[in-house]
Parts: sequence; structure tokens; C-alpha cells
Amino acid sequence: MSDQNIDHMLEQTCEERYEYFLDTVGEEREIWILINSEQHFLKLHSDEDGGYEYLPVWPSQELAEAYATSDSDLKPKSIPLPQFLNRWLPGLNKDSIEVGVFPGADNSVWITEPADLEQDLRDTLSQF
Repeated sequence: MSDQNIDHMLEQTCEERYEYFLDTVGEEREIWILINSEQHFLKLHSDEDGGYEYLPVWPSQELAEAYATSDSDLKPKSIPLPQFLNRWLPGLNKDSIEVGVFPGADNSVWITEPADLEQDLRDTLSQF
């Protein structure tokens, strides 16, 4: 993916990025997160709606890397889609951590409950 394509994707609305995420993950069968040198995944905190934590996720390595450029300690890590659906989403739900799908250039992000993302991913997979 070229830098121009990355910039274009990051400028899209939250909804457009969410749809792109679903389509790309449906095709590629993997999700990307960021981890630090100690292998801990990036978890962000929002003060909106009383405050909540969320796991940011991306549809490709290049898009995750574009987000991580300001922190050299963060590296993209691929999670196979079956593992994400069967282990990560139930774990996030249990820990009351939401999912932030594909943060944009303006730091806007589509926040969703793990169960809702699971349903959307399974619906997308049924189309392939």
C-alpha cells in the first residue's frame, strides 16, 4: 500500500474505515494490533461517556505502522481471525475492554463492543 493510499484511507470517515476494515479482514483473515517491546498490546483510554478502555485494531500491517510512527516502541502484530474471534473477543468482553476499529488521521475511531464486532465479522465472512 502506497503512502498516498494510506493517507487516503486515514482521511475516510469512521464508518467508511469500519466497512473497509470488515471487507479487508474478511478477505485477509487477519487483524493487526500494536505491541510494545515487552509484548504487551496497546490499550487506549477514552474519557468520553464516563471513560472506557479499548483495543485499537487495523486491517493491515501498513495501516497499523502508520499509526505507530510516533512511538518507536510499538510494532504491528498479526492475529489470525479465528484466534481473534474465539479468544481475543471473549477475553476483551470479559475484561470490559471495547474495540477501536481503525483509528483515523484525526484520531476518530469506531468504538464497538466485542460481541457487536464479532457479529459484524461473522456476517462479513458469510459473504465470502
